[in-house]
Amino acid sequence: MTNSCKWYFVCPIKFFTDQKKLSEYWVEHFCFDKWQTCVRYQKEEAGIFHPDNMLPDGVIDENLS
Repeated sequence: MTNSCKWYFVCPIKFFTDQKKLSEYWVEHFCFDKWQTCVRYQKEEAGIFHPDNMLPDGVIDENLS
């Protein structure tokens, strides 16, 4: 996986997807394709806190825990 986000293996989005709590869309679109557009990636790179239940588009999903 050379063309993937460097945070993929520690990202909660991966774990939520593995647990079938989220659609594969999120990892396919953001983790393996355009991770630079991921709000989570941008915040991580800037050292800005973001909750685990924040989706790559910046929306907080209250159903994820």
